[in-house]
Amino acid sequence: MSDTLSGACFCGAVEIEVTGAPEAMGYCHCRSCRSWSAGPVNAFSLWKPENVRVTKGEDKVGTYNKTAMSFRQFCTDCGGHLMSGHPPLGLTDVYAATIPGLDFQPMLHVNYQETVLPMKDGLPKMRDFPADFGGSGELMAE
Repeated sequence: MSDTLSGACFCGAVEIEVTGAPEAMGYCHCRSCRSWSAGPVNAFSLWKPENVRVTKGEDKVGTYNKTAMSFRQFCTDCGGHLMSGHPPLGLTDVYAATIPGLDFQPMLHVNYQETVLPMKDGLPKMRDFPADFGGSGELMAE
């Protein structure tokens, strides 16, 4: 994986850069992520905040937070989704689709109890979150 990868919002007004390797990659099935992404599942890549930087259009980054867990960021010009800050986890989710050069290698599924798109891929299916992320750590059957 390259040391630095770039991505952008839908219109290109906001550009971001990630450095190093993500802490984790996977799929979230929670209702909030599904609603926000307008899809049945959200592909995430989690990074330390210091490894994520807006390189263009910082003044066009809007933020919306429904809960203290997720501060979702988007381009105020096109509405394109960029990333979500997760302060309780100390991590930033840069949506995998936002970084076209990312070699997306999912490790697990989270919030699988809420899935509307069962996926048989051999990856662990967490009921909610791993225990070290404040979840139950419970696995579900594929």
